[in-house]
Amino acid sequence: MSTLSDLVYAQGRSTAEDVEWLHRLAGDGQLLADLAFADIVIWVPTSDDSFIAVAHTRPSGAATLFYRDIVGDAVRPQWRTQVTDAFTQVRVVDSSSPDWFEETPTRVRAVPIVRERAAEGRESRVIGVLTRHTNLGETRTPSRQQITFNDCADDLFGMIASADFPDLTAPTSPRRGVPRASDGLIRLDVDGITTFASPNALSAFNRLGFDDELEGESLMEVATKIMPASRQFDESLPIVMAGRAPWRADVEARGVTVSLRTIPLRENGTRIGAIVLCRDVSEIRHQEQELITKDATIREIHHRVKNNLQTVASLLRIQARRTHSDEGRDALTQAMRRVSAIAVVHDTLSEGLTQSVDFDDVFERVLKLVAEVAAAPNTRARTVKTGTFGTLPSEYATPLALALTELVTNAVEHGLADKEGEVEIIAERDEDRLAVRVRDTGVGLPEGQVGRGLGTQIVRTLIQGELSGTIDWHTLMGSGTEVTIEIPMRYIERARA
Repeated sequence: MSTLSDLVYAQGRSTAEDVEWLHRLAGDGQLLADLAFADIVIWVPTSDDSFIAVAHTRPSGAATLFYRDIVGDAVRPQWRTQVTDAFTQVRVVDSSSPDWFEETPTRVRAVPIVRERAAEGRESRVIGVLTRHTNLGETRTPSRQQITFNDCADDLFGMIASADFPDLTAPTSPRRGVPRASDGLIRLDVDGITTFASPNALSAFNRLGFDDELEGESLMEVATKIMPASRQFDESLPIVMAGRAPWRADVEARGVTVSLRTIPLRENGTRIGAIVLCRDVSEIRHQEQELITKDATIREIHHRVKNNLQTVASLLRIQARRTHSDEGRDALTQAMRRVSAIAVVHDTLSEGLTQSVDFDDVFERVLKLVAEVAAAPNTRARTVKTGTFGTLPSEYATPLALALTELVTNAVEHGLADKEGEVEIIAERDEDRLAVRVRDTGVGLPEGQVGRGLGTQIVRTLIQGELSGTIDWHTLMGSGTEVTIEIPMRYIERARA
């Protein structure tokens, strides 16, 4: 399915700022649908003077009208005039009589999506139309909560038509557990006094320790009463509780955490009150704290493993210096280098917040390690890396780092022995594969030498056995050797998931 951005850009009539605005509005589509008890559809104009649906949200507390996804569909003839009038006349247009959709009576409202108000010498910038489709087939006497929800929806629709909503200064990428209308809704007047509190909102504050009615109370004063005096609170909390800024904050008391989101309401640019959404997120925050603790523990383990590996590498280096046999010294040096390469991966993991690593950073450090250890007195080797490896899960980073260490070391020690040359590492990554080529300008690969050494056997085991990839050695035309590695990306993505 095409994304909102793809559909909007395909029409060739919108800027990047328009797309960002539409994304923000679509992100609040569920809120609008739940407040209006109706389906919400966002339309953008097309090159043939029609409109195409780029987003659709169904209400969670009412019957939907659209059992099939209409994103990507052109506007239906029965709505086209209404949508066109809202777009061209920059006004909210309601259907004059019930509209029948698949034998179901509906009421349609078309709201212009305005990104910039009209200014002196220029018109308002209208970038699309939002339609509300209300199912009239299940009409019943509305409750006070439903009336309040609908009033809030109407206020937001008016703000959409006057470029007051969405607010791009509001925080994006909400934490897990962002409150929804059904979780709890509080309506504030312009002075921050509660004029309505849904039962779920009242229950959330009761769990915090407030045992009275919220209506008629200042939400900020309520928070002051229930929060322990010794506890530090979010600096944005007073602004959120007063309904003055589109922000989020948490209230904590008695072991309970309630997440709040405030949406200031405006009419013609003047603040008239606010909506405060609230949700008990105690269990979610507890789980997040456990994850943070576990993450810190895992990072500490990686740090200690790195320290232990560096100690082992140091012991191997000392032993190599005291070994009189050239063969024994080389074996210990190679073992030291391999241990150090693994330590680099653990060191990187100890610094991050995930179990994935930026392999480009890892490999830069591995190259320095190889350059320090592998180069002989009469060898002058230059290492050059081109392309990007990207992010890899730790279980793939370790064998790949070790395999590339072996290949680059072999290129320096054997391909460029006692001469000057270059080792180039080329990384190419796409959706299907990660390809790496290690190419040197050395003496070339002697016939029949592939697969005889311990290092080559280690590389084969790592690439083919642990990474499910392929590896091939061949001599370049003229001089030098090239090793090609290919790793299927599906294995990497599966491991990351």
